[in-house]
This record gives sequence, structure tokens and C-alpha cells, in this order.
Amino acid sequence: MKDYYTITIAGETRNLPLCPVSDKLDIAAFIMFSDVPMTIATAKALLEKAPAFDLILTAESKGIPLAYEMARQSGKNYILARKSPKVYMKEPIKIEVKSITTAKLQELYLDASDAKLLNGKRVLIVDDVISTGESLRALEGLLLHTGANVVGKMAVLAEGDAADRSDIIYLEHLPLFFK
Repeated sequence: MKDYYTITIAGETRNLPLCPVSDKLDIAAFIMFSDVPMTIATAKALLEKAPAFDLILTAESKGIPLAYEMARQSGKNYILARKSPKVYMKEPIKIEVKSITTAKLQELYLDASDAKLLNGKRVLIVDDVISTGESLRALEGLLLHTGANVVGKMAVLAEGDAADRSDIIYLEHLPLFFK
């Protein structure tokens, strides 16, 4: 068996390394960090499918390059849900999340000033990969405190059963690799 999975997304082909998450399951690791051609191409392709929006929201950290590039190409701003509270955050909003790619429970924080910016806005939630949907649910949970209207949930890849969801927009399906 190969130790990678080959995928083409928005015209860009990559060999993704297979990584064990348990003794019965491997996932193909899609890492956008430092892959500028992939980031530019996927941001463009997602924007072509995006509904009308005012702001982009993503979670720290792997969604950052995508959110930035989508913001740059669209001329709209993006907001980042952080993994820990920062000293500049006054009255941060907190939510907990458990993701398939992290070993422990995580927290996401949104600054109160960002919550005010989101109020009444059409928000596009973006991430690199949607798998279990836990990160997506956490971001939606944060937005419940802001008065924002989620107009779309987008990702470059829908992993495993996430590809069967009707509430997300994605570019390609990423299979799970069962042993």
C-alpha cells in the first residue's frame, strides 16, 4: 500500500501523506501552510461557489491561509477564532471543540470587538477540511453570540462522510483509509 494519497484540487495535484489516527484508521494530511499555489487556486474556486457575504470566519490555525486569500481576492475582511485568549481580548467568547486531528479537547475564542463586527453581517465560515464537523459546529456556536447570519459553510475538502452533508460547499472529497 502507498504511504500517500494523490489528489487534484482546483487544478493543483498533490501527494498527501497518510497519517495514522488510530490502529484502524489513517487520514491523508492536507496542509495548506506554505503551499501558495494551492491556497490561491482553492480560494478562487471556493469564491466562485460562495453565496453573497460580508465577512469570513475561520478557526486558528490551518484555515488561516485560505481565509486570508479568500479575503484578499474578494476584498472582504476575515475574522479569526483563536485557540487561546490573548491579552488584547476584552470579554472573549469561549466554546469547546474536539476535532479528529487533535488529541485533546480544544477551546476557541472570539474577541468581543470581533463579535460586534459580526453583528448583523452575512458570514461565510471557511476551513481547509471538514471531517467530523466539530470545528464547524464550534464556529457556528460562537456566531450564536454575535447576531451574525451564517450564509455558507465552505471547505477545500470534505473528508469521509462529510461529503454526504447537504449544508456545506466543498471542492473535493477526501476519503478515509481504513486498515
